Amino acid sequence: MQADILIFGALSVSDLDGLFDCGLTPTISTPGAARAVQTAAAHYKRRLPYHLKIDTGMNRLGFRYDNLRRTLPELLASGNLELSAIYTHFATADEPDSPMFNEQRARFERALADIGDLKGGGRGERWDSVVSAAKRPYVHACNSAALLRDARVWYDRVRPGLLLYGMVPPPLASTMALEPAMTLVSRVVAVKGIRAGEGVGYGLRFTADAPRSLAVIPAGYADGLDLRLAGRGAVLIRGRRAPIVGAVSMDMLAADVTGIDVEPGDEVVILGAQGEDRIDVREMAATIGTIPWEIVCRIGTRIERVYQ
Repeated sequence: MQADILIFGALSVSDLDGLFDCGLTPTISTPGAARAVQTAAAHYKRRLPYHLKIDTGMNRLGFRYDNLRRTLPELLASGNLELSAIYTHFATADEPDSPMFNEQRARFERALADIGDLKGGGRGERWDSVVSAAKRPYVHACNSAALLRDARVWYDRVRPGLLLYGMVPPPLASTMALEPAMTLVSRVVAVKGIRAGEGVGYGLRFTADAPRSLAVIPAGYADGLDLRLAGRGAVLIRGRRAPIVGAVSMDMLAADVTGIDVEPGDEVVILGAQGEDRIDVREMAATIGTIPWEIVCRIGTRIERVYQ
């Protein structure tokens, strides 16, 4: 089975051979990149499909929406590059009160009209009136938040990110029945008691106010866990919440399991469900003052992946 692979990011000169060696589809987002890819395609004697990115206000990559009649003709006239799709990216789709979302949508619509005029050769004919739908570039713009927010920007295809993990971008809500796709688990490697007044971990940032039982868990910041979970976050052991105490170390953390009958080998759920409770990514992100995207992207490469 084969599938097209789109390169969303910027291209450098050293990347261009890989487009042809691996059969990748590039995003072209600047005039300079357009010339470089055209030169490489001519060298390989290939006609290369590409996606055109339009900057409608995020001000990262992309041809400016209001300057296309000057910047695009050279690219559209390329003999070795074939326009396969057109897209943009929304900066504030997850901010319901921001007017920029609708402004970007309107800018993108105007950009599509301008591109249609340019592809029509400037004869006053829109390409969508003279080219069959099968041969026209398709259009995409939706991240997860935009997909939930406005059906007008679904266009031909959508690009869900966080939704693929079974999570709704905060602060948005959805009636879709989503189940979080990722669970992060470990095991208790030791259980020990400490006396009142004794500290735990680097810096002894937690001091017991009474005798406590601790579970030592082999998971830490080298696995992508945030240092701010110390004293704020919790894990699930035997279906109950156990607060994370002391510093999150490189490879270990400690959880207060006082009153829970815990043994070495017990499963520890850092993200996911156990018993009747669940710790999800949105909760963890809110606990430490970050965003869910950061949590899922930071899970370390040394953690074994099990796909079910």
